[in-house]
Amino acid sequence: MRCRHCNAELNHDLIDLGEMPPSNAYLIEAELTKTEPTYPLKVKVCDNCFLVQTEDFARADELFTADYAYFSSTSQSWLAHARRFADSAIERFQLSKESLVIELASNDGYLLKNFVAAEIPCLGVEPTNATADAAEGLGIPQWRDFFSRRASEKIMAQYGQADLIIGNNVLAHVPDINDFVSGAASLLKSTGTISFEFPHLLNLLRHCQFDTIYHEHFSYLSMIALQRIAQAAQLKIIDVMQLPTHGGSLRVYLAHHDDPRAPSANVDAVLREEFDFGIADITTYEALQQEAERIKAELVDFLASARADGKKVLGYGAAAKGNTLLNFAGVTPDLLPMIADAAPSKQGKYMPGSHIPIVTPDQLVHAEPDDVLILPWNIGPEIMASISPRFSSKPRFVWAIPTLTIEE
Repeated sequence: MRCRHCNAELNHDLIDLGEMPPSNAYLIEAELTKTEPTYPLKVKVCDNCFLVQTEDFARADELFTADYAYFSSTSQSWLAHARRFADSAIERFQLSKESLVIELASNDGYLLKNFVAAEIPCLGVEPTNATADAAEGLGIPQWRDFFSRRASEKIMAQYGQADLIIGNNVLAHVPDINDFVSGAASLLKSTGTISFEFPHLLNLLRHCQFDTIYHEHFSYLSMIALQRIAQAAQLKIIDVMQLPTHGGSLRVYLAHHDDPRAPSANVDAVLREEFDFGIADITTYEALQQEAERIKAELVDFLASARADGKKVLGYGAAAKGNTLLNFAGVTPDLLPMIADAAPSKQGKYMPGSHIPIVTPDQLVHAEPDDVLILPWNIGPEIMASISPRFSSKPRFVWAIPTLTIEE
């Protein structure tokens, strides 16, 4: 395999998580007896541009199907995050009724609805019908396709170029990252801005967030790698913000290479932090596999001990990261009988691979667990605050990453 950005030969492994089904391929009961598609989940590191990337096994159209079950609006903290971003972007970029905002992978309209409320024209680009239908119901025009350079030309012919292009947690999901970024560049007005948010590779390595690795994530990004990708598309990074979302993310602002805006001091600061950590040193990537094996052992020991002691451990959050963790650890319903989730699109289905049933939060409360294993640890405080008051006898809350932690 060769690097998706620079085409250098990939000779270094980051982690091998074995064979797994796609992390958002939730099952209905009738599918439990059928053969479940699985693919190797192995991640490589390019020692030329330091783009971290999965091996090529699954295609995007196999992963992001019409009934894709992830709805951004399920999380209240994410909705608040989106609202704050929209408010700041409107002010920072002086957006008005004459502007155009385009979001790539706009999901269910969780973000663009804020621009609609401000009467700023917008367009959502979204390939999955279930989420696009939800966004359309909010009055957000939809372009139903995977974004690419070719799609950008069609969009431009109908809508013109954009003042602001947004891509929140999508850059990691595209197999051809060069085509995607160059498509965004061609769709951008000469004075426009692109905003990309993505989980920061530095935090994945620093905090052993290996559960954020799944087939739907083709790339794991640093500023060092993104700067190379941007330059190839005739773009430059003009600012960056470090965010707490998804265990630590970056919001990177890009503009055309000849834009008069100079890069902020934040750009050099984050690049320096990455170099100091060792993002550009291939030996930095050697420890993740061993750390993941440690977390796996801690989790299995905890669940097995609880079962031996007659304790009931149930899960909360049927998240993609949970599927990576559970399938890597080999956890099945005998150790974790159910997982609650607030999203109606997941309730009544089964986790891919582990086949653990997904229930409503009410069902979890009525089951009276001794411990609740929180799988989407990035919104752990939100989950605990929402569900804890509903228990007559409060359980302990547990999460596994970066180390097994129990909160009484």
